[in-house]
Amino acid sequence: MASLSKPDAPRFDVDVFQNEYLAQGSQEVNAIVTVTATGGGTSGGRPIGAPGPGAAVVLVIDCSGSMEHPAGKMRHAREATAAAIDELRDGVAFAVVAGTHQAGDVYPGNNRLAVADRATREQAKEALRRLNPSGGTAIGTWIAKAQQLFASHPEASIRHAILLTDGRNEHEKPADLQRSLDAAAGYFTADCRGVGTDWEVAELRKISSALLGTVDIVAESSGLAEDFRAMMSAAMGKQVADVALRVWTPVGARVKFVKQAAPAVEDLSERRAEAGPRSGDYPTGSWGDESRDYHVCLEVPAAAVGSEMLAARISLVLPQPDGTAEVLGQGLVRAVWTDDLASSTRISPQVAHYTGQAELADSIRDGLEAHRAGDLELASAKLGAAVRLAYGSGNEGTLKLLRKVVDVVDEREGTVRFRKNVSEADSMTLETRSTKTVRVKK
Repeated sequence: MASLSKPDAPRFDVDVFQNEYLAQGSQEVNAIVTVTATGGGTSGGRPIGAPGPGAAVVLVIDCSGSMEHPAGKMRHAREATAAAIDELRDGVAFAVVAGTHQAGDVYPGNNRLAVADRATREQAKEALRRLNPSGGTAIGTWIAKAQQLFASHPEASIRHAILLTDGRNEHEKPADLQRSLDAAAGYFTADCRGVGTDWEVAELRKISSALLGTVDIVAESSGLAEDFRAMMSAAMGKQVADVALRVWTPVGARVKFVKQAAPAVEDLSERRAEAGPRSGDYPTGSWGDESRDYHVCLEVPAAAVGSEMLAARISLVLPQPDGTAEVLGQGLVRAVWTDDLASSTRISPQVAHYTGQAELADSIRDGLEAHRAGDLELASAKLGAAVRLAYGSGNEGTLKLLRKVVDVVDEREGTVRFRKNVSEADSMTLETRSTKTVRVKK
């Protein structure tokens, strides 16, 4: 374990779990890297998380015509937005945006942010009364508006959006949404919520993934306020932004993939940014007091029995204004070649656990896709595998969701029967939460 944080900075501890022993001729090295952030101090001379210009939040609320049905949905969205506004810390910059086939300023207006205090919170909640459903859905314009608002407040280092929608992105081309995501990626993070069952899980996951946030379903609009309150509370706990996982490899070695393994599966491999000779940065977004696990897979040159090498150096880095990067924490991945069969065939419990969690997410995705395609045999096989994996890893949350979609005959063996009448809400909830993982048992 290594933490290189300064006394006045957040502490980042890095632990590496692996079986470093390889059989002769083997080249693949796997490691689970656990990163734990605790106790924000100061950054740039100002306490992280303290009132002031260090944080900005934009609430983007779907106001398209579909929000009119069923009755009460728009009212619940207004109430949820008000609940989130109440969670804003004094000094945080914020704005509310109405999303339709365009993006409109609700509060404070004029393409700017307000600063949260007792008066502005009340003004914002009063302005929510202007939220009425009409028009279409063009989420790319909403994201572009949020980026424009954040740009009006450059002092903010932590920039976070909350985005609510109840439908599909039907009033712009997919390329328009992609352009907005490409421009916003790395600039702000966003938690996305779908209310009801008329939105598309893959579409909203694409947005949350690009913006390093979370995605979830709120099947009944009456549950929005509690969810919004929790999201804003988590956002207010963020202490440092733009942290990257830097992976250095020696000559002849390469990174096969980097994935966040917990609290949810997220493949970061394609987001690598070169950071000097044989080094690459993988974005991790904003951090509060929390712990996350990453699966790093490497390919190294084969070596003779008895050889040892440093396979990778894993660092948590924070970019600085002068172009350098502060190292917040560091861990090492090793490779040792041996002819001892017991050592080389032992699988790290952490690696095995998260490999299973990734397989669990894939099985759920494939099973639901097969069901939509009418292939019940494949759907049952895939979701049966998911039940077996969820049971074996102790993922009780996912197992509970699976039970709403299939009748479980044998948890241990993964024997299931697909239910004839599965509600759309239950199916979408399983799909939306399929990438959530449980931590490896200590």
